[in-house]
This record gives sequence, C-alpha cells and structure tokens, in this order.
Amino acid sequence: MKVTTLGIDIAKSIFHLHGVNERGKTVLDKKVTRSKLLQEVRKLPPCTIGMEACGGAHHWGREFETMGHTVKLMHARYVKPYVQTNKNDGRDAAAICEAVTRPHMRFVPVKTVDQQDMKALLTVRDLLVKQRTALVNQIRGLLSELGIVFPRGAKKVLPELAKVLDGEDSPLTSLARETFRELRDHLKDLERRIAEADKRVARLHKAHAVCQKLSRVPGIGPITAVALVATLPGISFFENGRHLSAWLGLVPRQNSSGGKNRLGRISKRGDRSLRTLLIHGARSVVRLSEGRTDPLGQWIRRLATERGANKAAVALANKNARVVFALLSRDGEYRMPA
Repeated sequence: MKVTTLGIDIAKSIFHLHGVNERGKTVLDKKVTRSKLLQEVRKLPPCTIGMEACGGAHHWGREFETMGHTVKLMHARYVKPYVQTNKNDGRDAAAICEAVTRPHMRFVPVKTVDQQDMKALLTVRDLLVKQRTALVNQIRGLLSELGIVFPRGAKKVLPELAKVLDGEDSPLTSLARETFRELRDHLKDLERRIAEADKRVARLHKAHAVCQKLSRVPGIGPITAVALVATLPGISFFENGRHLSAWLGLVPRQNSSGGKNRLGRISKRGDRSLRTLLIHGARSVVRLSEGRTDPLGQWIRRLATERGANKAAVALANKNARVVFALLSRDGEYRMPA
C-alpha cells in the first residue's frame, strides 16, 4: 500500500490522486476536494509527486515540499502522450503519474513566493501598458471620425487632447467634450499607475544585486533584469548557455529527417513575456549600433546588413541569454568584448 509515486490532476475545486508503489502497481485512485487535499497528501509517506505546471501548481508544490515530498512539475504538452483512450480526471492523473517517472522527462522548477511576487508586479505593469495602448488607439480612432488626427506616439495624446478640449476654437460639441474628458481622466490614471509600477520595479532592481549585475549587459534594462530573476530557476537547472536560450525559445526550430538538417524560425518556447523583453531590448541596441566601434557593434552591423535588423535583434537576444548564463554560473561581472 506504500505510495512511491503520486500523480495529481489539479483543478479549481476537485483534485484526482493516482498513486503507484515501487512495482508500478496502482494502490491509490481517489478524488478529493480542495479543502481535503493537504490532509490526504499528509497521510502519505515521503514520495515523488508529479503535477502539470498550471495555475496553482507552484503553490501546491511548495506546500507538498514542506511535508517532505519531492515535487516535479511538467508541461502539459509533455504529459498528453501518456493519456490512454478517452480523457477524464482519473486518466489525466494516471498519465501524470506515468510521465513523472520517465528518465528523460523535462521538469519545471517550483517558483518561490518572492519570484511569484516579482512576476505578478511585472504582469500587472504589462496589463496597464496594454490598457493604455488600447485607450490611446480608441481616442485616436474616435477623433479621426471627427476629422481630428493626432501625431503618432502615446505620449503626444494627452497634450494634443488638451488643445482640442480646452481650445476656444474646438470643433467638438459639448457632448463630445464630456466624453473625451472622461477618456482623458482615465488615460491620466493609467499613466499614474504605470509610473508607480515603474517605481516599484526600480526599487526591486536597486535592492537586488543580481538584477544590477544583469542590467549591465547591453539590451537588458531594469525591467528585463527583474523579469529574468523572477522567471529563471536556479542556474544549475541549465546545462549550458544554449540550454538557457533554448528554454527561452530563442533557438531555431528544427525539422530534420534522413540526415538532412532543416532549421526554421525560433521555437518561441518558454516564457513569452521574458522573450519579448529580451528581443525588444536587443532591438534598441541594434538601432543604436551605428555609432559603436567596439567588436559588438561591428558584429551587429554586419549581421544586420546580411540578415536584416530583426534577425540581428533575435541573434543578440540569443547571445544575451548565453551571457546571462555565464554571469550567473560563474558569479562574474559583465565586460565589454575586447
């Protein structure tokens, strides 16, 4: 009856447990509610617990680790091939229990509370920026229907809108002015909240030595540095720099067969927001590389001439990911190429 491996199919309210012994024989197949999950797991001896890396998995992983269990999280895509016949909660738990025992399975490290707090701050900031962009586009679109066109740029909307609303020769009616004043107040509130989020990110960056070390790399600013610390597991999780860049989805997608190697676009696996920050930061370095005479600037210009600015930006993001691995694994400081 001793459970050595336990697969848990987690959900919002109902959890399904599937446990096997050292011979692989099923000895536990049970459905429990959320309030009784910890009580049921606490009854088991220390064992290996497998779960899909989805919402709430990191929280449950930390709870189970305090009980002495070994927690392993997996991407749902890697668990899917082990689901037999039709899908239900019980078969999902059995598939998780089977997948966690595979020797070549790839696992997701359990995040700490601090990492999740930092990630939550960055996610909220990203949401506010998207809301600001949507609101700016809405204002520009509504005013264009009235024959009023603003210059491009989110920072130019508030000054131009003030001229339209407060000007004596404004073409807007009284009803339109009330509508656009509400939109202006909403936009000001979003700008204020984004500025407050930026201040919190700046405080995190200033108080974290690793963030300051990473932000010295060209193309990695305070926001990207905080995102790296919040997202990356321990550096020992990665075998080398290429493993880290592949984990971020910055290496070419491979479709090889018959001895023929076919490489395509980047795989885009891993954390999308972190990959976007690395590429956008690299794009700013590529744009400002014209005045650089160092080896990095020469390499960027040559690559941009041969392959284009976008591919050069992705290549620099790939290089920066490998530099991050070198800095964290060797506990060194970034130095410009000689």
